[in-house]
Amino acid sequence: MVIMNLAYRTWLAAATVAALMITLGAASAGVLDRVAQEGAIRIAYREDAPPFSYKDKIGEPAGFMVDLCRAVAKKLAEERNLAALNVVYVPVTAADRFEAITQQRADLLCEPTSATLSRRQLVDFSIPTFLDGASLVVRVDGPKKLDELAGQKVGVAAGTTTEDSLRNSLKDAGIGAEVVAAKTHGDGLAMLDEGKISAYFADRSILLFLIKDSKAPEKLRLADDYLSVEPYALALPRGDSDFRLAVDRALSHIYRSGEIAAIFERTFGGKAKPSQVLQTLYLVSGLPD
Repeated sequence: MVIMNLAYRTWLAAATVAALMITLGAASAGVLDRVAQEGAIRIAYREDAPPFSYKDKIGEPAGFMVDLCRAVAKKLAEERNLAALNVVYVPVTAADRFEAITQQRADLLCEPTSATLSRRQLVDFSIPTFLDGASLVVRVDGPKKLDELAGQKVGVAAGTTTEDSLRNSLKDAGIGAEVVAAKTHGDGLAMLDEGKISAYFADRSILLFLIKDSKAPEKLRLADDYLSVEPYALALPRGDSDFRLAVDRALSHIYRSGEIAAIFERTFGGKAKPSQVLQTLYLVSGLPD
């Protein structure tokens, strides 16, 4: 009986170790291995953040970051010698976008995501992808800049770094304005069109597209104030250094080859040109192999 118990315990210990090794092996298998096995990469995108990430008129994912991630996927397929790499789109909101990465529902977050130190506690980031700054869109018959917003209502997308930036800017300037959180940029634009708020706060590139979509764009204008600097990057799973390196290599090749210029033109139109700051960003971020 003792011998049988000893044999059983030995077998149980061996089985436990084997199961643990299998579990650890599965846990250590990174995104690149799964992408190669499934022939697909999962891209999280926003439906409400033009010009970077949105649904176009026929309901397809579109925008600068979406196009950039498609280009990254193509580079990854070439590097892994895959005949094709399918892109699976995962819609997210400003509220749950990071959960899509931390809960492994998506591999890349492709929308206007500002890279911050606090967010690095949740996810990793690629090399920079864009540089923008927060500002205000205002009614032409209303306040023209931040210090004229005392006693007014100012809209901003809830759960974003721009919301924190707006609240901090108002506090630092001693301006007693009421912050109205909007679920989406579209909701914020609607409130501005209807006169429910006096200004809407977001990144300037987003505001330019919002003005174009307004019911009365001639009644809106972009304020001159730059109230923050927003360095965008692609968010990806924390701790997967091989995947992050592959994404950074893909982005570097896109920058160095000049392919980034075609992506920019596709989003912003032929007349729009990257600012000198943005050109410098791509120049220094295109890391050598």
